[in-house]
Amino acid sequence: MDALQYGEPPTVSKQYSPELALADLPAIKYAAALFLNSSMIDSENYCLSVDPRKERLYITSGYSLIQCLKALLSFEQNDLRVANEHVQHGHQIAVKHRAPAPPILSRVAGFVWDNATSGVSLLRIMTPAQRHAELLFAETTFAKALLGVICSGNWLSFLSEALSFRTMINKYLELGKFLECMDAEALARGEGPIDASIDNDFRSGVELGVGASNLILSFMPEKLLAVVEIFGYKGNRSVGLKKLMDIGGWSTPDSEPTISFAKGGLRRGLADICLLCFHLVISTITFRGVDIAMAQTILEWNLKHYPNGVFFLLAQGKLRVIRSQATLAIESYEAAVKAQSQYRSLHYVSFWELAISNMAVWRLDESLKYWEYLQAEATWSKACYSYGVAVCLLQLGGDQYAKKAGDLMKEIPSLVHKIAGKSIPLEKFVSRKARKFQQQKGRLILPALEFSYVLLGMDHAPPTVIEHTLLPSVNEALADVEANKARRGFWDDICLARLLEGVCYRFLAYPDEHAEKDNIGIGARKPSLASRAEAAFLKVIEDGQHLELDHYILYNAYYELGRLLVAMGRVAEGRKHLECVVSGKRLEKSASTRKGKYSLESTLVLHATAALEALGN
Repeated sequence: MDALQYGEPPTVSKQYSPELALADLPAIKYAAALFLNSSMIDSENYCLSVDPRKERLYITSGYSLIQCLKALLSFEQNDLRVANEHVQHGHQIAVKHRAPAPPILSRVAGFVWDNATSGVSLLRIMTPAQRHAELLFAETTFAKALLGVICSGNWLSFLSEALSFRTMINKYLELGKFLECMDAEALARGEGPIDASIDNDFRSGVELGVGASNLILSFMPEKLLAVVEIFGYKGNRSVGLKKLMDIGGWSTPDSEPTISFAKGGLRRGLADICLLCFHLVISTITFRGVDIAMAQTILEWNLKHYPNGVFFLLAQGKLRVIRSQATLAIESYEAAVKAQSQYRSLHYVSFWELAISNMAVWRLDESLKYWEYLQAEATWSKACYSYGVAVCLLQLGGDQYAKKAGDLMKEIPSLVHKIAGKSIPLEKFVSRKARKFQQQKGRLILPALEFSYVLLGMDHAPPTVIEHTLLPSVNEALADVEANKARRGFWDDICLARLLEGVCYRFLAYPDEHAEKDNIGIGARKPSLASRAEAAFLKVIEDGQHLELDHYILYNAYYELGRLLVAMGRVAEGRKHLECVVSGKRLEKSASTRKGKYSLESTLVLHATAALEALGN
């Protein structure tokens, strides 16, 4: 079924029994196509119309997973509560459709002998509908645990819910092993490479679970990964990516998928979204396995089939950001807003990206507009949204703006919230900056540019904007700081301005490797620009010993200098600076200058680890 032409909804029998559960697959595929092409409410209503009693395996489970996604996007307490109820019910429906549990004596014997009750053997004797129920049991277990973690108020609740993730991964490992065995036997019979008797809807779900599990576990630190692998869990990124690619029949960026749209499994769209998230979003904290060209191929193919698909329009925006095409990215995000009006919470994702992208091209009035939308409506992080409004107002200037910004800064520390008992790092950062604003009697240096840097907006600012807009702003701020050396916070101000100066010069000399070339005559000036960047970072490292509050600046200077030196070909020196960040050692000469972690420490360590990982490859 092509998403461009839905046609008539599939006919669903009014009579239902667990044995006929798979007869509903065309219906849930229809609902999924509606959802992926931004007809979310139509998708929900269709599910409710064909399963008013909420008893059908695929319809009920699918509807509950839609509610889970809606709640995660809005983060509204009521949405989370309703989603949790639907997911719990969907999970129970999956449990009811599973094969009967084997007798207790057989299960005990299964620990010793490989009989019919052990994993793969038990799956062999199940009906196809029962195997699908096992798959949906894993999917709803994941959704139930995810909602539980978000709603849990303390670490004890968090750990309790986290055990469900173990159950989910174990089930996917079991299903994956079953597929491997069946495919190997088909190959041995000369009928391979895969067992054609296993439907693509089941196969796509298993490979999605196994692939995503491998991908997620691959981000664990090596020491921790070595421990979990003892218990049979794998964190092989290459395997994870291949599993996700196989679902759609993807191979290389310059080739069409070997599996047509019509023959794709039910979870194909989700697998492609996972791949796009990895290559376009998670790529900010890793290099290994990232393939931007492959992401572009997957994206273009999906946009042909889902031209109004908000998820793919958002991915298009991310791709354009990576290419440093901020203006085009803004067009994609605006198109994502226009694509649907049914899930207002999806607009908030676009507004967030629009706020950052407009900062990148220094359209602060436009950025302000989207921060204000978020502040007024969204609930994910009121502290960050309010801070975005405040820094844009401060940077735009004017007494009226300053008064409003000051009022917001007073409020921000009280807006910080916790997930699973832990504060969100970015919220802790903006809270600290808001308190600093109060301590300095209503003053911050380059607040909007600093926020853009923290949100990675500066990383993808067009070179023309960096040279003709951002650098002049930094130079103006430097002159102001130098003229007020006796002012409170001098060392923090001068170090921040120098850091941002160095970042500007670094990205002029060495733009992101995926950025579209911006012909402003950088070539001949590259050595000079790189030298200025190095001098700025070295000055921050020298003066950073005097930092009072913003200790993160010193550590970021080490990171930025490391990236710069690697780009200049001085790899050993660059590695040394990156390793300083990853080591966790204090870089301040005096241990008494900082208490606890510096702002956004975990995020910076992730970036530095990824940079070292790239050197290893």
